[in-house]
Amino acid sequence: MSKVYLLGAGPGDPGLLTIKAKNILEKADVVVYDYLANKEFLKFCRKDAEIIYVGKKGGDHTLPQDKINELLIDKASKGKIVARLKGGDPYVFGRGAEEAEELIQAGLDFEVVPGVTSAVAAPAYAGIPLTHRSYASSVSFITGHEDPNKPESAHNWQALATGTSTLVFFMGVKNLEYISSNLIQAGMRSDMPASLIHWGTTCRQRTLVSTIAEIPEVARAKGFRPPSLLVVGEVVKLKNRLDWFEKLPLLGKGVVVTRAREQASTLVSKLEELGACCYEFPTIKIKPLDDYSHLRQAITDLDFYQWIIFTSVNGVKFFWQELRGMGYDARALGLTQVAAIGPATASALRERGIFADFIPDKYVAESVVDGLLKLGIKGKKVLIPRAKKAREVLPEALRTAGADVDVLPVYETVLAQSLDVDALLEQFQSGKIHYVTFTSSSTVDNFFSILDAEKLKPYVLSGNIKLACIGPITAKTLQKYGFDPHIQPEDFTIDGLVKAMV
Repeated sequence: MSKVYLLGAGPGDPGLLTIKAKNILEKADVVVYDYLANKEFLKFCRKDAEIIYVGKKGGDHTLPQDKINELLIDKASKGKIVARLKGGDPYVFGRGAEEAEELIQAGLDFEVVPGVTSAVAAPAYAGIPLTHRSYASSVSFITGHEDPNKPESAHNWQALATGTSTLVFFMGVKNLEYISSNLIQAGMRSDMPASLIHWGTTCRQRTLVSTIAEIPEVARAKGFRPPSLLVVGEVVKLKNRLDWFEKLPLLGKGVVVTRAREQASTLVSKLEELGACCYEFPTIKIKPLDDYSHLRQAITDLDFYQWIIFTSVNGVKFFWQELRGMGYDARALGLTQVAAIGPATASALRERGIFADFIPDKYVAESVVDGLLKLGIKGKKVLIPRAKKAREVLPEALRTAGADVDVLPVYETVLAQSLDVDALLEQFQSGKIHYVTFTSSSTVDNFFSILDAEKLKPYVLSGNIKLACIGPITAKTLQKYGFDPHIQPEDFTIDGLVKAMV
């Protein structure tokens, strides 16, 4: 049955979307979203869902409100489930009620899913509680978007200026002088603490603290623009004491993640927890092979191998997919010892019931060889499930040590397609990118097959962009293109890379 869901997308941090809103996005036929609704939410949508952007930004309307109303009615009238994704909460200065009234008039079903409003979330992320027993026992939410030229204001400025409420003005940056002068003229003292919060709850958040009299001038000097929230009241005094979000070590730092999209989530989530703005630019794509007959034969003959060495999480994944498809489970490896090149690979094995018999101290092929030599690999039959194209260091060194090695491709890495290089260069030029991360040699090679190294050099030489490599092998590949890494952890893992960046 058709229905329109008016969804509150929250203030910007994708983690603040409600579970109910996520569930609706996952089933919707059509998703209509606003400028302030985080694009990350579109990842929850069905692949076949129709996605329509209707954002309004600083008076520039992609679609006027009456046309948005018509769009919702049209899609729902055709039997569609429509998710109308609105920034913040639909009923807090979001015109959600107007859309609901139009739906009712058209005889269509609708449902409202409240969202976390920026009026609450942005101050909380800025260290400003809206109420506090010592400072304020009530809150007023006010639109700052009034036309200053109209003959009479809708606000009771005297009540706002002389009450004890914390005042939160939406969309007030353009009218800061108007708001400031009206509050002071109505009786508010000129040194009342005031704060502007720009892009609250996102990695782009920044805050200024001033007084109600001086904040228009300070905001101009600091270049504050919409979307920004104005908070006025004694509670602003608590910002320095209660601030937590703006102390995150990577807040506002733009980081390019070149890992395959299937693997990027771990690195992205760790960086975002520390405040970074992540730009996914997956240079490689992980693909299954067309023919798995060799893998199926190897699985049938597992008892002939004394060691299986997994060199990546993907190797574990594709090996296990075929293993399970043949009706086997972890018991198939019961007579075979298992090595993992690093903790992430070992963790992938544990999830499938296998505890690695060997994990090297350093997570590169050379260390695997050294460790296995001590464990008596000489004369043993070894299977290495891995990518179709990979470094030959490990199998060649094991053969030199006297092992009988079978290399078994179980997946392949290919150059990612449809990457927007111009958009990435635009981010470089705007100064929004501070780091480019590389987690394997293939990410380096593919990155520079997509982007000419000469186009990156000016930003690196100026110190505006730093290059981060997960380990020495990746760093060596980077040097082929004329760059030395600025950051390289001693622990060649994703955790190590993130710590080194911090």
